[in-house]
Amino acid sequence: MMKKIMSLWKQSLKIWKKKGMPRNLIVLGCGIFVFTGILASVLVVRRVWTMEKSVVEYPPAVLTVTHRHPLTGALLSEPLKILPQVFGVMVENAADAWPLSGIDEAFLVIEAPVEGNIPRFIAFFSEDQDVKKIGPVRSARSYYLDWNAEFRGIYGHVGGSPDALANIAKGEALDLNQFFQDEYYYRDELTRYAPHNVYTNTDLLKDSISEIRKKYSVEAPVYDSWKFADGASESANSDATHIAWGNGYDIDWTYEPTSNTYHRSQGGNTYTANNVVIIATAIGMIPGDDKGRRTIRTIGEGKTTLLHNGISTSGAWKKLSASDRIRFYDSTGNEIVMNAGKTWIEVIDDLEKISTTSLRE
Repeated sequence: MMKKIMSLWKQSLKIWKKKGMPRNLIVLGCGIFVFTGILASVLVVRRVWTMEKSVVEYPPAVLTVTHRHPLTGALLSEPLKILPQVFGVMVENAADAWPLSGIDEAFLVIEAPVEGNIPRFIAFFSEDQDVKKIGPVRSARSYYLDWNAEFRGIYGHVGGSPDALANIAKGEALDLNQFFQDEYYYRDELTRYAPHNVYTNTDLLKDSISEIRKKYSVEAPVYDSWKFADGASESANSDATHIAWGNGYDIDWTYEPTSNTYHRSQGGNTYTANNVVIIATAIGMIPGDDKGRRTIRTIGEGKTTLLHNGISTSGAWKKLSASDRIRFYDSTGNEIVMNAGKTWIEVIDDLEKISTTSLRE
Protein backbone atom coordinates (compact mmCIF):
# COMPACT_ATOMS: atom_id res chain seq x y z
CA MET A 1 0.00 0.00 0.00
CA MET A 2 2.86 2.43 0.84
CA LYS A 3 4.29 1.88 -2.67
CA LYS A 4 0.97 2.90 -4.23
CA ILE A 5 0.78 6.01 -2.01
CA MET A 6 4.36 7.06 -2.95
CA SER A 7 3.61 6.58 -6.66
CA LEU A 8 0.52 8.77 -6.41
CA TRP A 9 2.47 11.39 -4.46
CA LYS A 10 5.20 11.61 -7.18
CA GLN A 11 2.60 11.96 -9.94
CA SER A 12 0.78 14.71 -8.01
CA LEU A 13 4.06 16.55 -7.36
CA LYS A 14 4.84 16.69 -11.13
CA ILE A 15 1.37 18.04 -11.87
CA TRP A 16 1.65 20.74 -9.19
CA LYS A 17 5.04 21.90 -10.47
CA LYS A 18 3.81 22.14 -14.05
CA LYS A 19 0.89 24.27 -12.92
CA GLY A 20 3.28 26.60 -11.07
CA MET A 21 1.86 26.13 -7.63
CA PRO A 22 3.72 28.01 -4.84
CA ARG A 23 6.41 26.00 -3.05
CA ASN A 24 4.81 26.33 0.37
CA LEU A 25 1.52 24.92 -0.91
CA ILE A 26 3.36 22.03 -2.56
CA VAL A 27 5.15 21.21 0.72
CA LEU A 28 1.87 21.42 2.64
CA GLY A 29 0.12 19.17 0.12
CA CYS A 30 2.90 16.64 0.26
CA GLY A 31 2.72 16.58 4.03
CA ILE A 32 -1.02 16.01 4.00
CA PHE A 33 -0.58 13.30 1.37
CA VAL A 34 2.07 11.46 3.36
CA PHE A 35 0.14 11.74 6.64
CA THR A 36 -3.00 10.39 4.99
CA GLY A 37 -1.06 7.42 3.57
CA ILE A 38 0.55 6.57 6.88
CA LEU A 39 -2.81 6.79 8.65
CA ALA A 40 -4.44 4.53 6.06
CA SER A 41 -1.63 1.95 6.41
CA VAL A 42 -1.95 1.94 10.19
CA LEU A 43 -5.70 1.40 9.98
CA VAL A 44 -5.28 -1.46 7.51
CA VAL A 45 -2.62 -3.17 9.66
CA ARG A 46 -4.75 -2.76 12.77
CA ARG A 47 -7.79 -4.24 11.00
CA VAL A 48 -5.82 -7.29 9.86
CA TRP A 49 -4.35 -7.77 13.37
CA THR A 50 -7.79 -7.46 14.95
CA MET A 51 -9.28 -9.98 12.54
CA GLU A 52 -6.48 -12.48 13.21
CA LYS A 53 -6.88 -12.01 16.94
CA SER A 54 -10.65 -12.54 16.78
CA VAL A 55 -10.32 -15.94 15.06
CA VAL A 56 -10.95 -18.66 17.68
CA GLU A 57 -9.22 -21.97 17.06
CA TYR A 58 -11.35 -24.97 18.02
CA PRO A 59 -10.01 -28.51 18.35
CA PRO A 60 -10.94 -30.80 15.47
CA ALA A 61 -14.25 -32.60 15.90
CA VAL A 62 -13.91 -36.18 17.15
CA LEU A 63 -16.47 -38.69 15.91
CA THR A 64 -17.05 -41.38 18.51
CA VAL A 65 -17.64 -44.78 16.92
CA THR A 66 -18.70 -47.63 19.18
CA HIS A 67 -17.48 -51.08 18.28
CA ARG A 68 -18.83 -54.07 20.19
CA HIS A 69 -18.00 -57.73 20.36
CA PRO A 70 -20.63 -59.55 18.27
CA LEU A 71 -21.17 -62.23 20.92
CA THR A 72 -21.03 -60.36 24.21
CA GLY A 73 -21.46 -56.70 23.31
CA ALA A 74 -18.21 -55.81 25.08
CA LEU A 75 -16.67 -52.55 23.88
CA LEU A 76 -13.81 -52.90 21.38
CA SER A 77 -11.24 -50.36 20.22
CA GLU A 78 -11.83 -51.46 16.62
CA PRO A 79 -14.19 -53.88 14.88
CA LEU A 80 -13.22 -57.54 14.55
CA LYS A 81 -11.94 -58.37 11.09
CA ILE A 82 -12.89 -62.05 11.44
CA LEU A 83 -15.70 -63.42 13.57
CA PRO A 84 -14.48 -65.81 16.27
CA GLN A 85 -15.37 -69.47 16.00
CA VAL A 86 -18.16 -70.48 18.37
CA PHE A 87 -18.42 -73.82 20.18
CA GLY A 88 -21.77 -75.14 21.37
CA VAL A 89 -21.14 -77.73 24.07
CA MET A 90 -23.77 -80.02 25.58
CA VAL A 91 -23.45 -79.85 29.37
CA GLU A 92 -25.69 -81.93 31.58
CA ASN A 93 -27.52 -80.50 34.56
CA ALA A 94 -28.55 -83.63 36.39
CA ALA A 95 -28.04 -83.43 40.14
CA ASP A 96 -25.52 -86.29 39.91
CA ALA A 97 -23.30 -84.02 37.80
CA TRP A 98 -23.20 -81.05 40.19
CA PRO A 99 -21.12 -78.97 40.55
CA LEU A 100 -20.66 -78.13 36.88
CA SER A 101 -17.59 -76.65 35.22
CA GLY A 102 -17.30 -73.75 32.79
CA ILE A 103 -20.97 -72.78 32.74
CA ASP A 104 -20.23 -69.51 34.54
CA GLU A 105 -17.83 -68.53 31.71
CA ALA A 106 -20.14 -69.22 28.76
CA PHE A 107 -21.30 -66.06 26.96
CA LEU A 108 -24.68 -67.70 26.30
CA VAL A 109 -26.45 -70.61 27.96
CA ILE A 110 -29.72 -72.14 26.76
CA GLU A 111 -31.45 -74.45 29.22
CA ALA A 112 -34.15 -76.85 28.06
CA PRO A 113 -35.57 -80.15 29.34
CA VAL A 114 -34.61 -83.62 28.21
CA GLU A 115 -36.21 -86.90 29.24
CA GLY A 116 -37.49 -87.06 32.80
CA ASN A 117 -37.91 -83.25 32.68
CA ILE A 118 -34.26 -82.93 33.70
CA PRO A 119 -32.73 -79.71 32.37
CA ARG A 120 -29.73 -79.78 30.06
CA PHE A 121 -27.62 -76.92 28.72
CA ILE A 122 -26.05 -75.96 25.47
CA ALA A 123 -23.26 -73.64 26.62
CA PHE A 124 -21.62 -71.38 24.06
CA PHE A 125 -17.97 -70.37 24.11
CA SER A 126 -15.79 -68.57 21.56
CA GLU A 127 -12.24 -69.12 20.43
CA ASP A 128 -11.13 -65.86 22.06
CA GLN A 129 -11.92 -67.29 25.49
CA ASP A 130 -9.71 -69.32 27.81
CA VAL A 131 -11.85 -71.77 29.80
CA LYS A 132 -9.93 -74.48 31.61
CA LYS A 133 -12.70 -77.03 32.17
CA ILE A 134 -16.13 -77.51 30.59
CA GLY A 135 -18.57 -80.23 31.52
CA PRO A 136 -19.65 -82.83 32.18
CA VAL A 137 -20.28 -83.12 28.43
CA ARG A 138 -23.33 -85.21 27.52
CA SER A 139 -25.34 -86.36 24.54
CA ALA A 140 -27.03 -84.40 21.75
CA ARG A 141 -30.73 -83.67 21.25
CA SER A 142 -32.14 -82.43 17.97
CA TYR A 143 -33.55 -79.11 19.24
CA TYR A 144 -30.16 -77.99 20.52
CA LEU A 145 -28.86 -78.33 16.96
CA ASP A 146 -31.13 -75.47 15.87
CA TRP A 147 -29.76 -73.15 18.54
CA ASN A 148 -26.20 -74.15 17.69
CA ALA A 149 -26.89 -73.46 13.99
CA GLU A 150 -27.33 -69.75 14.79
CA PHE A 151 -23.53 -69.51 15.08
CA ARG A 152 -22.59 -72.36 12.74
CA GLY A 153 -20.87 -73.56 15.89
CA ILE A 154 -18.64 -76.58 16.34
CA TYR A 155 -20.99 -78.87 18.27
CA GLY A 156 -19.43 -80.74 21.18
CA HIS A 157 -21.27 -83.77 22.58
CA VAL A 158 -20.97 -87.41 23.63
CA GLY A 159 -23.24 -89.45 21.38
CA GLY A 160 -26.89 -88.48 21.10
CA SER A 161 -30.48 -89.46 20.57
CA PRO A 162 -31.29 -91.29 17.29
CA ASP A 163 -32.99 -88.27 15.69
CA ALA A 164 -30.17 -85.92 16.74
CA LEU A 165 -27.51 -88.21 15.28
CA ALA A 166 -29.55 -88.58 12.08
CA ASN A 167 -29.77 -84.80 11.71
CA ILE A 168 -26.03 -84.43 12.40
CA ALA A 169 -25.35 -87.00 9.67
CA LYS A 170 -27.31 -84.76 7.28
CA GLY A 171 -24.82 -82.00 7.94
CA GLU A 172 -26.89 -79.93 10.34
CA ALA A 173 -23.91 -79.36 12.66
CA LEU A 174 -20.14 -79.16 12.58
CA ASP A 175 -19.89 -82.38 14.52
CA LEU A 176 -17.40 -82.95 17.34
CA ASN A 177 -18.64 -86.24 18.78
CA GLN A 178 -16.51 -87.66 21.58
CA PHE A 179 -17.35 -91.17 20.37
CA PHE A 180 -15.17 -90.61 17.29
CA GLN A 181 -13.02 -87.61 18.23
CA ASP A 182 -12.02 -88.35 21.78
CA GLU A 183 -8.70 -86.50 21.45
CA TYR A 184 -10.64 -83.30 22.08
CA TYR A 185 -12.03 -84.56 25.39
CA TYR A 186 -10.79 -86.19 28.56
CA ARG A 187 -12.24 -88.12 31.48
CA ASP A 188 -11.99 -87.05 35.10
CA GLU A 189 -11.92 -90.54 36.61
CA LEU A 190 -10.50 -89.43 39.96
CA THR A 191 -13.50 -87.45 41.16
CA ARG A 192 -16.34 -88.53 38.82
CA TYR A 193 -17.90 -91.69 37.51
CA ALA A 194 -19.34 -92.39 34.07
CA PRO A 195 -21.32 -91.01 32.36
CA HIS A 196 -20.72 -87.79 34.33
CA ASN A 197 -16.95 -87.55 33.82
CA VAL A 198 -16.32 -86.36 30.24
CA TYR A 199 -14.85 -82.86 29.97
CA THR A 200 -13.22 -80.55 27.46
CA ASN A 201 -11.73 -77.03 27.46
CA THR A 202 -11.30 -74.19 25.00
CA ASP A 203 -7.72 -75.21 24.15
CA LEU A 204 -8.93 -78.64 23.01
CA LEU A 205 -11.90 -77.15 21.20
CA LYS A 206 -9.67 -74.68 19.37
CA ASP A 207 -7.38 -77.54 18.33
CA SER A 208 -10.33 -79.04 16.46
CA ILE A 209 -11.03 -76.00 14.26
CA SER A 210 -8.74 -76.84 11.34
CA GLU A 211 -9.90 -80.46 11.19
CA ILE A 212 -13.58 -79.55 11.37
CA ARG A 213 -13.34 -76.80 8.75
CA LYS A 214 -11.50 -79.10 6.40
CA LYS A 215 -14.01 -81.89 6.94
CA TYR A 216 -17.02 -79.65 6.27
CA SER A 217 -15.32 -77.35 3.73
CA VAL A 218 -16.15 -74.19 5.66
CA GLU A 219 -14.22 -70.98 6.13
CA ALA A 220 -14.49 -68.49 8.97
CA PRO A 221 -17.98 -68.45 10.52
CA VAL A 222 -20.72 -66.01 9.60
CA TYR A 223 -23.47 -65.10 12.06
CA ASP A 224 -25.61 -62.17 13.16
CA SER A 225 -25.33 -60.21 16.37
CA TRP A 226 -27.91 -58.88 18.77
CA LYS A 227 -28.22 -55.18 19.55
CA PHE A 228 -26.16 -54.40 22.66
CA ALA A 229 -25.82 -51.53 25.10
CA ASP A 230 -24.22 -50.92 28.49
CA GLY A 231 -27.09 -51.53 30.87
CA ALA A 232 -27.94 -49.49 33.95
CA SER A 233 -30.14 -50.39 36.88
CA GLU A 234 -33.71 -49.11 36.59
CA SER A 235 -34.91 -50.55 39.88
CA ALA A 236 -33.74 -50.52 43.49
CA ASN A 237 -35.67 -53.70 44.26
CA SER A 238 -34.01 -57.10 44.50
CA ASP A 239 -36.79 -58.91 42.67
CA ALA A 240 -36.76 -62.71 42.82
CA THR A 241 -38.16 -64.58 39.80
CA HIS A 242 -39.06 -68.21 40.44
CA ILE A 243 -39.41 -70.81 37.68
CA ALA A 244 -41.34 -73.92 38.69
CA TRP A 245 -39.34 -76.46 36.74
CA GLY A 246 -40.28 -79.40 38.96
CA ASN A 247 -38.46 -82.60 39.98
CA GLY A 248 -36.24 -80.65 42.36
CA TYR A 249 -34.92 -78.40 39.57
CA ASP A 250 -36.81 -75.20 40.34
CA ILE A 251 -34.85 -72.06 39.53
CA ASP A 252 -34.63 -68.69 41.25
CA TRP A 253 -33.22 -65.60 39.55
CA THR A 254 -32.57 -62.76 42.01
CA TYR A 255 -31.74 -59.27 40.84
CA GLU A 256 -28.81 -57.40 42.39
CA PRO A 257 -29.25 -53.65 41.68
CA THR A 258 -25.75 -52.66 42.82
CA SER A 259 -24.06 -54.77 40.12
CA ASN A 260 -27.07 -54.79 37.76
CA THR A 261 -26.82 -58.58 37.48
CA TYR A 262 -29.05 -61.58 38.05
CA HIS A 263 -28.01 -64.44 40.30
CA ARG A 264 -29.27 -67.92 39.48
CA SER A 265 -29.83 -70.48 42.21
CA GLN A 266 -30.67 -74.12 41.59
CA GLY A 267 -29.86 -76.93 43.97
CA GLY A 268 -27.28 -74.81 45.76
CA ASN A 269 -25.46 -73.92 42.51
CA THR A 270 -25.19 -70.23 41.62
CA TYR A 271 -24.40 -68.42 38.38
CA THR A 272 -24.77 -64.84 37.18
CA ALA A 273 -26.11 -63.26 34.01
CA ASN A 274 -26.69 -59.79 32.60
CA ASN A 275 -29.81 -60.84 30.67
CA VAL A 276 -32.30 -63.56 31.54
CA VAL A 277 -34.81 -64.59 28.88
CA ILE A 278 -37.64 -67.00 29.63
CA ILE A 279 -39.32 -68.26 26.47
CA ALA A 280 -42.47 -70.32 26.15
CA THR A 281 -42.78 -72.85 23.35
CA ALA A 282 -44.42 -76.17 22.56
CA ILE A 283 -42.76 -79.07 24.37
CA GLY A 284 -43.91 -82.65 23.84
CA MET A 285 -42.78 -86.26 23.66
CA ILE A 286 -41.38 -88.10 20.66
CA PRO A 287 -44.09 -90.60 19.71
CA GLY A 288 -43.06 -94.18 20.46
CA ASP A 289 -39.77 -93.19 22.13
CA ASP A 290 -39.24 -95.60 25.03
CA LYS A 291 -36.91 -93.16 26.81
CA GLY A 292 -39.43 -90.34 26.94
CA ARG A 293 -37.31 -88.00 24.83
CA ARG A 294 -38.71 -84.55 24.09
CA THR A 295 -39.67 -82.50 21.08
CA ILE A 296 -39.27 -78.73 21.42
CA ARG A 297 -40.39 -76.20 18.84
CA THR A 298 -37.45 -73.94 18.07
CA ILE A 299 -38.62 -72.27 14.84
CA GLY A 300 -41.37 -69.67 14.75
CA GLU A 301 -42.36 -67.37 17.56
CA GLY A 302 -43.87 -67.32 21.02
CA LYS A 303 -44.25 -65.39 24.22
CA THR A 304 -41.32 -64.36 26.36
CA THR A 305 -40.38 -62.56 29.55
CA LEU A 306 -37.02 -60.78 29.53
CA LEU A 307 -35.26 -59.68 32.70
CA HIS A 308 -32.62 -56.98 32.55
CA ASN A 309 -31.80 -53.74 34.36
CA GLY A 310 -34.09 -54.81 37.20
CA ILE A 311 -37.26 -54.76 35.12
CA SER A 312 -39.37 -57.45 33.49
CA THR A 313 -40.39 -56.95 29.86
CA SER A 314 -43.14 -59.01 28.28
CA GLY A 315 -42.88 -59.63 24.59
CA ALA A 316 -42.16 -62.21 21.94
CA TRP A 317 -39.32 -64.35 20.64
CA LYS A 318 -38.84 -65.03 16.93
CA LYS A 319 -36.59 -67.41 15.04
CA LEU A 320 -37.31 -67.75 11.33
CA SER A 321 -35.02 -70.68 10.52
CA ALA A 322 -32.44 -72.91 12.16
CA SER A 323 -29.58 -70.60 11.17
CA ASP A 324 -31.46 -67.42 12.12
CA ARG A 325 -30.62 -65.79 15.46
CA ILE A 326 -33.39 -65.99 18.00
CA ARG A 327 -34.45 -62.41 18.75
CA PHE A 328 -36.62 -60.75 21.35
CA TYR A 329 -39.21 -58.01 20.93
CA ASP A 330 -41.21 -55.84 23.29
CA SER A 331 -45.00 -55.45 23.19
CA THR A 332 -44.73 -52.72 20.52
CA GLY A 333 -42.69 -54.91 18.18
CA ASN A 334 -39.32 -53.23 18.74
CA GLU A 335 -36.29 -55.48 19.13
CA ILE A 336 -35.02 -55.40 22.69
CA VAL A 337 -31.49 -54.10 23.16
CA MET A 338 -29.56 -56.62 25.26
CA ASN A 339 -27.14 -55.73 28.01
CA ALA A 340 -23.50 -56.35 27.20
CA GLY A 341 -22.27 -59.47 28.98
CA LYS A 342 -23.75 -62.93 29.55
CA THR A 343 -27.21 -64.10 28.55
CA TRP A 344 -29.15 -67.06 29.91
CA ILE A 345 -32.22 -68.43 28.11
CA GLU A 346 -34.71 -70.64 29.94
CA VAL A 347 -37.00 -72.73 27.73
CA ILE A 348 -40.33 -73.75 29.26
CA ASP A 349 -43.78 -74.61 27.96
CA ASP A 350 -45.84 -72.03 29.85
CA LEU A 351 -45.01 -68.60 31.28
CA GLU A 352 -47.53 -69.31 34.03
CA LYS A 353 -44.73 -71.28 35.67
CA ILE A 354 -43.06 -67.94 36.49
CA SER A 355 -43.70 -66.07 39.72
CA THR A 356 -42.01 -62.89 40.93
CA THR A 357 -41.51 -61.60 44.45
CA SER A 358 -40.43 -58.01 45.06
CA LEU A 359 -37.82 -57.81 47.81
CA ARG A 360 -37.53 -54.21 49.06
CA GLU A 361 -34.08 -53.21 50.27
